[in-house]
Amino acid sequence: MSNGRLKNFLKKVKLNESTISIILGVLVVAVIGVLIFNYFRGVGKSKMETTGPAATTEEVKLIEEEGKLVPAGLPTTYKVQAGDHLWKIAEKFYSSGYNWVDIAKENNLQNPDRLLVDQELVLPKAEVRKPAMEVAQTITGSEYTVAKGDSLWDISVRAYQDGYQWVKIAHENNLSNPDIIHPGNVLKIPR
Repeated sequence: MSNGRLKNFLKKVKLNESTISIILGVLVVAVIGVLIFNYFRGVGKSKMETTGPAATTEEVKLIEEEGKLVPAGLPTTYKVQAGDHLWKIAEKFYSSGYNWVDIAKENNLQNPDRLLVDQELVLPKAEVRKPAMEVAQTITGSEYTVAKGDSLWDISVRAYQDGYQWVKIAHENNLSNPDIIHPGNVLKIPR
């Protein structure tokens, strides 16, 4: 008898095979939809947390010691929180992420990218690091002598504050190949 029941069940399943396929397809689509919804909902929250008013950190007070700007209240210790990384910690205490190097060195971190929650870090007293930015001299005259390392783009930025204006310089100087300029060449700068 159990053999007869099995045959009947299999016949019913075979008859309803298309219905079962539709139900399983809808179920798969629903699960994927929920996963996508949760993913994008989480992405939005993390952006709000880092850019919202609650995420703003108070200004780091800097004091001058021996001609160098250093944050007040250092050295100190800091307990790593979930989501922390050295750049973020350095920005919080030094107002410059570039000081992550000082934190890594002080704590002899083998892998600075790997921090553990509740790990104690010593934050040393160190000069605030700022990126070294070379300020290029603005070109105001109608001629410019090419220096080593110059490109028409760089010259255009310095002359017009717009790199796309390099074409004007190339046309004015009848350059057959604007990629090739040599130190010592005198270029006319159209105004």
